[in-house]
Amino acid sequence: MEEQIKRLQEWIDGSESIVFFGGAGVSTESGIPDFRSVDGLYNQKYDYPPEEILSRTFFDRRPEEFYRFYRDKMLCLDARPNTAHRKLAQLERVGKLRSVVTQNIDGLHQMAGSKRVWELHGSVHRNFCMRCKKPYPVEFIRDSQGIPTCSCGGTVKPDVVLYEESLDSRVLEGALADIQQADLLIIGGTSLAVYPAASLVNYYRGDRLVLINKSPTPYDRRADLAIAGPIGRILEQIQAEG
Repeated sequence: MEEQIKRLQEWIDGSESIVFFGGAGVSTESGIPDFRSVDGLYNQKYDYPPEEILSRTFFDRRPEEFYRFYRDKMLCLDARPNTAHRKLAQLERVGKLRSVVTQNIDGLHQMAGSKRVWELHGSVHRNFCMRCKKPYPVEFIRDSQGIPTCSCGGTVKPDVVLYEESLDSRVLEGALADIQQADLLIIGGTSLAVYPAASLVNYYRGDRLVLINKSPTPYDRRADLAIAGPIGRILEQIQAEG
């Protein structure tokens, strides 16, 4: 792995427009559970499968049950950025990193100091009334009982992309543009199994593709460098210099 880290460092030093594409594995080191790991949410027992609960159909039909699960399992407000989040923010500050494209909804990249973050699946920190569009902080959802309700009587919905919902077109277009203009794409902490997010990798036109993940991904053979291991432990060995 030492040689792999050395090569990654050389590529970062020689790049001016890096894009980092990350998934759940970036946040597991902050204590946020992964969905698909052995101990993840998809392998725990509920009255309904998590995939069904987190669908728009379920939200519309059983909102009270949706919010019970959402408050219990999706709001990890005590989590704090880890080494990976901080290193990426540092690479942005020194002018190396163009942006972060993330599948996570926890806001930890921004908490670490990253400014240009494309949140493909939204954020728990943004919530709005479905009737009047009034915004609400995440604490309103956390502290409410049953179905969170706006002062106008409308339901307050988290700004997260549920199954059966489309990705935000503005976010998607911004992420695609940055990936297309990147001279180095680093993918970390994702199995690249969630679509359409995973398909964004196909828009990369640069020469060097790096994959960092604990387990193999469908894209490993396409990578110029594939490093197996925790993303934080690997990125902490990288020096961020302008």
